[in-house]
Amino acid sequence: MDSLFLMASSTVHSAFPSRSNLGLGAFCGGDVNHRPGSHCKRKLHNMPKKSACGSNTPIALSSISAASVSTCNWSCTSTSSIESMAPTMSIPGSCLPLIWREIQGCNDWEDLLDPLHPFLRDEIIRYGEFTAACYWAFNLDPSSGRYLNCKFGKKSILKEVGLGGSGYEVTKYIYATPDVNSPISKSKGWDSCTGRWIGYVAVSSNETTGRLGRRDVVITFRGTVTNPEWLANLMSSLTPARLDPHNPRPEVKVESGFLSLYTSEESACKFGLPSCREQLLSEVSRLLNMYKGENMSITLAGHSMGSSLALLLAYDISELGLNRRMKGFNSRSVGDNSRNLITLFSFGGPRVGNFAFKKRCEELGIKVLRIVNTNDPITKLPGVVFNENFRGLGGTYKFPWNSSCYAHVGVELALEFFNVQNPYCVHDLETYINLLKSPAAVQREDMVPSMHLLNKARAFLLSVPRTSTACNHGGM
Repeated sequence: MDSLFLMASSTVHSAFPSRSNLGLGAFCGGDVNHRPGSHCKRKLHNMPKKSACGSNTPIALSSISAASVSTCNWSCTSTSSIESMAPTMSIPGSCLPLIWREIQGCNDWEDLLDPLHPFLRDEIIRYGEFTAACYWAFNLDPSSGRYLNCKFGKKSILKEVGLGGSGYEVTKYIYATPDVNSPISKSKGWDSCTGRWIGYVAVSSNETTGRLGRRDVVITFRGTVTNPEWLANLMSSLTPARLDPHNPRPEVKVESGFLSLYTSEESACKFGLPSCREQLLSEVSRLLNMYKGENMSITLAGHSMGSSLALLLAYDISELGLNRRMKGFNSRSVGDNSRNLITLFSFGGPRVGNFAFKKRCEELGIKVLRIVNTNDPITKLPGVVFNENFRGLGGTYKFPWNSSCYAHVGVELALEFFNVQNPYCVHDLETYINLLKSPAAVQREDMVPSMHLLNKARAFLLSVPRTSTACNHGGM
């Protein structure tokens, strides 16, 4: 059996004082034990206390406790191979529709993280598996005619990866074109006319919509796999987002590499693809118009770099107002909120923008649940030192260049796992999901001290293979 270790919770709290830490230990790809401890803490980074649930009568979540989950027809069975990551999803028909807005974060997951509510845990796993499908289906065989594309067609992809019973239909594939006009990329011969398949858009079926309590539009993104994507990740500088042409907000800045991947198109090609952004906004607008008048949610999920693209999309949709509900919508069925709720489940995601970007996302009501491993160096980047956690004497130190400091967005759910024999698995998506799937208490007496975060980040970035992920799903 692989070596395990669980960091002492007091050590974790001193280093990461503002996390909801589940105190978990895991090994890559295996079962893990977990019991939410009394030391779990949840703290938002200056998060507004405004509710987005759109309901005048709050649901008492304690009345739908773990003891009552068994009555809600929720099953999650697994086998070996791919199916071990693809459970037979059975969405609770009588419970989830009552609290889906809370599960989607309308109250910033208050009272759901400590302990982790079983409905929320299962929803995190469900969206994590939708994200993992992007890795399973991505073709990295250079000899294949579908190289850098999805192995399967839209109608069969979910079935092929073991999610045929999910109750969703894929409506569009998403491609991203890295901006490779740098001297390094040209010397490597990287083709700027080749869009890489990076994710997909799916929508819940009528039957699943009834069980969920709303029509759910899901958009998922994989992490970094190809060389040009790694180059884009390493463009660690902030640049104004300027996604709303009517109000560019120059103070709102995001990481230039992620923005480039989101907005670049195959302009040099005669029949090039539109940008990732154009593809996504077009499809989201189409689906929102198709199901207008229905109770809807927009759920984004991504791993590593994919979570960054997902956050840019969430910000873009909200800033442009695409999620506004039509006039005359029956507000009594969904509350008085004027926008469809946008939720992002981020797995091992890096920081994306500055403090102004974080503040604007909060003002727009974007809900982000960041599922992170405390030993994962990618979640500390960019802005390893000067970020939302930096404190000076007497509190937060205000830099004259504060707009150039990175800041995480949303609420953090902290896991903890480390594999002594394979440290790259600290960033592996399957490990994240397996840890949530198989909770049971595991702890070792021979704890191994973790190396300095900067050294871990440097070692990780310098050691990742060029054309494959470090672990099964370990790309940034």
